[in-house]
Amino acid sequence: MGRTLVELFYDVVSPYSWLGFEVLCRYQHIWNIELHFRPAFLGGIMQATGNKPPAMLPKRAEYLLKDIKRMAKYYQVPVQVAEDDFQRILGISSLGAMRFITAIDLTQPQYLEPLSREFWIHFWSQREDISQPENILAIAEQAGLSSEAAQKLLEMISSPAVKNRLKETTEEAIKYGAFGMPAVVAHFNGEPHLFFGSDRLELLGSVIGEKWLGPVPSVPSPKM
Repeated sequence: MGRTLVELFYDVVSPYSWLGFEVLCRYQHIWNIELHFRPAFLGGIMQATGNKPPAMLPKRAEYLLKDIKRMAKYYQVPVQVAEDDFQRILGISSLGAMRFITAIDLTQPQYLEPLSREFWIHFWSQREDISQPENILAIAEQAGLSSEAAQKLLEMISSPAVKNRLKETTEEAIKYGAFGMPAVVAHFNGEPHLFFGSDRLELLGSVIGEKWLGPVPSVPSPKM
């Protein structure tokens, strides 16, 4: 039986996307899946679907603050969240960062996983402004890219190829039914199955016939 294609649509401005990203990275070596990272623009999805940031509701913002802290501990992902973070998010656009990540996906996809992770670390652990070009370049070098390669990628973010690719990926997520992030799409039994949120991965496993082993599963030892 072939591997199940699982697509993760994400934006680094979303802390829940980081949680889902790290857990799926762990399970790609355990489940019989082919994991594809699909960088998209959360702002575009929100606008197209009429959705609004959940933290705009004060009581929900109070809950999210607690929930993200609990989830970060449970998933063992270093998300650091403070009371002013929701206002911080509204004041920072992730469009440039997601275009930069899209550029790496188009040119050097082997860096897609470490680069995405570094953006989350710098935004959600170190509270940096990921919309600033100098910070984007520093993040790229932290992910293992040379300063020359990072500069070329930065120049690419205004190109039609990168802009169109990000737009197309965002529209594809919407066609699958996404209204927020993370959006996980599993292609199983000839049809796509959409799962919203990082807390639906156990259900994902059930649908595709894989066993959930918790958020930090042990990788089986190779047989001798």
